[in-house]
Amino acid sequence: MNYITEILILLFLAITFLQSGYDKIADWKGNVGWLKSHFANTFLGDKVPFSLGIILILEIIAGISALAGIWFLFNDCKEIALYSGIVSCVTLLFLLLGQRIAKDYDGARTIVIYFIPAIFLVFLLK
Repeated sequence: MNYITEILILLFLAITFLQSGYDKIADWKGNVGWLKSHFANTFLGDKVPFSLGIILILEIIAGISALAGIWFLFNDCKEIALYSGIVSCVTLLFLLLGQRIAKDYDGARTIVIYFIPAIFLVFLLK
């Protein structure tokens, strides 16, 4: 199997983003409430539902494209997997920006842990 590393990273990204997206859908009110307090002292405080919706859409696209990327890699086509890695990186950069705006530096550090395999996937597939 030529793409085992890429497939494992895509599985990681699919699990990460689809579970996170599902959590946002299943507990929308809880997420909005927590994030409103998290961003209360920032310019995003009154834009939480809209921002959360954007992140939700990006996460679902990243997760589904990761699954599609696996299928395409089995067919020796790496473009969809590459696009999935790029969307994953963009999504994580949005999340990182939010954590930095909220001055949640521990949360920002956690995002970097997810960013490393995503950017590595882009590096492998470029």
